[in-house]
Amino acid sequence: MFLEIPKREIVSLDDLTDEDEQLVGRCVLVATKVAEAERLSKGYRIVVNCGDEGGQEVPHLHFHLLGGRQMAWPPG
Repeated sequence: MFLEIPKREIVSLDDLTDEDEQLVGRCVLVATKVAEAERLSKGYRIVVNCGDEGGQEVPHLHFHLLGGRQMAWPPG
């Protein structure tokens, strides 16, 4: 089953609106499926860098899937 999700440029989380709810939900769902395929059953972290101080070097929205080792808190 494919969802009809309108497409538009999203540079940052700051650009998201309520209309992007399906898109963001789908991105998280895909990330969890990738984590499962990569056998990250002990845990993983999904990260989005947003803005200069958040580590975003190139303005575009993407997700990082981190796993395979114990991670500390707070990150960074």
